[in-house]
Amino acid sequence: MEGVSKSKFWTSTAIFVLEDDAQNGPDHVDSHRSPAFVISPFVKHRVVDGSMYNTTSMLRTIEFLLGLRPMTHFDAGARPMTAAFQSTPDPAPYVAEKPRTSLTGKNPPNAPGAAASLQMNFKDADMIDDDELNGILWRAIRKDAAPPPPVRSFFGR
Repeated sequence: MEGVSKSKFWTSTAIFVLEDDAQNGPDHVDSHRSPAFVISPFVKHRVVDGSMYNTTSMLRTIEFLLGLRPMTHFDAGARPMTAAFQSTPDPAPYVAEKPRTSLTGKNPPNAPGAAASLQMNFKDADMIDDDELNGILWRAIRKDAAPPPPVRSFFGR
């Protein structure tokens, strides 16, 4: 981001970031939520937009910015992410925050859940029980019992 924000393209740039496979990593409130980021000099700074959007909202916003017509009725009916934008750009370059924790550190062999995680199959995506791994990660990081996992979906029961 820092490199793009220092380029000649920055004042006409919008970068959209959306989590892939959002259903396989529910957040602490609801498994339907997932993070989405819009990075641009036209995005409001130090603001969290709590509007209800979905994946097609992001697609509709990109189409809107590029002057493209919607591809389907799904994105045509989606709410554009207009509340996140401001009319006057702030061309100040992005400055990356330096990591506050080691990026190469590893959990010690006696970390909570270490033995269980060694038994997990990480050779391919979705081969493990993500609730079990999330519990192991929570205990390794927070040092206390993990909260119960969020309800995945009322419709998935």
